[in-house]
Amino acid sequence: MIPFLLYIARSSLYLALFYAFFLLVMRRTTFFRLNRIILLGGTLACFLLPVLRLRRAGAAFWTVGAPQIIGMAEAPAGGTAAAGGHPAALILTVLYGLGVLTVLALTLRSFAGMLRVIRSGTVREEDGVRIVETDRALSSFSWGRTIVISRKDAKENPAILLHERMHIRHHHSLDILLFTACTAVQWFNPLVWITLTELKLLHEYEADDSVLNQGIDATQYQLLLVRKAVGEQRFSLANGFQHSKLKNRIAMMLSTPTAAGHRLAWLLLIPFLAGAVYACNPSREQAEPLPAETEAAAPASGEVPQAALDVPEQLRQKAPESQLPNNADATPFNLVEVKPTFNGGNASEFSRWVNTQLTYPKEAFEAGIQGRVTLQFAIDTDGKLKDAKILRGVNPLLDEEALRVIRMSPDWKPGEMGGKPVKVTYIFPVIFQLK
Repeated sequence: MIPFLLYIARSSLYLALFYAFFLLVMRRTTFFRLNRIILLGGTLACFLLPVLRLRRAGAAFWTVGAPQIIGMAEAPAGGTAAAGGHPAALILTVLYGLGVLTVLALTLRSFAGMLRVIRSGTVREEDGVRIVETDRALSSFSWGRTIVISRKDAKENPAILLHERMHIRHHHSLDILLFTACTAVQWFNPLVWITLTELKLLHEYEADDSVLNQGIDATQYQLLLVRKAVGEQRFSLANGFQHSKLKNRIAMMLSTPTAAGHRLAWLLLIPFLAGAVYACNPSREQAEPLPAETEAAAPASGEVPQAALDVPEQLRQKAPESQLPNNADATPFNLVEVKPTFNGGNASEFSRWVNTQLTYPKEAFEAGIQGRVTLQFAIDTDGKLKDAKILRGVNPLLDEEALRVIRMSPDWKPGEMGGKPVKVTYIFPVIFQLK
């Protein structure tokens, strides 16, 4: 649940930056089609960016050549499996799901109302477009390849029919579908709803511009807009001739076309989004890939012991000089040409093996003792784990358990330098943590 919520939060941040830039810089420009394309493409990009797992360079772990591996400590025997996830995360997930369902329900309601109106009228095909004429006095609208218009407007106001045809020609319904899905996923983000409203207005700008390019008199067309301004906007999904922001539409028709060079303003958005992506990916520098975060088994009652397998900030703490590894005959992990391997895998495979062997000492668990035990060991030229010792302990109970498991290690395949086996040192933190 937590990774999903983090994904939603990050995509919400990217969308907020993207839409804020559009609303502040580009929404009053006359680049109707360009703005539409960038809004649609940028929205999709903002949902893909959180998937990127970039890492910026950061401070290295304090020992030279030590892979950053953290073992997992289990609870005392007799515990039950963890339910998974934090209670707060579960509550947030449920609330989020309810919001999504509410938006989808309102969308389906609007769509159902639109279908009822379409089915109540008389249908005719004209130039690949379905025209539904109805006796009801409603504002015309279009959806997909269908135009709904009153019989009176169809006869007396051909500009209205032409306007709706422009919506169909520019495939505005597809935009609405995409942004409706976006509002369902990001229902809590106010900028998404504001941008949906601006997108619909952008559709009207583009349709109005196309109508005027067909030779319709601009003054007469604007007067028609004013006459049709009274009414109710019934269907949120549809593109309607009557639009609530009539003043904006008329002002856009009268405005001077934006200078072509202003299109380049979109490029200013790139460093902002790049900075957000950079900031949302924590600094990590590691010699070997870390396994994914897992949780230990929980006891029947009390707190849940857990070992975080990915705690880079804790790992970067400086150690006293007296605790630095002292193994003169060994090669640091970073410098060895061929890394030692465990069970055919890299150092992370050893971390997973340790996770299966560790047991949270019962007395330490009941006393609420937790912390990070930092060990040092070496993989000798024969592949055996040797010289295991505690560099920084927490408590004798936790220290002994971590040391016990490390010393049980099966043989490794030794590292090599110049084609010859060499002794390689490791620093291995084991975190015992009560959640």
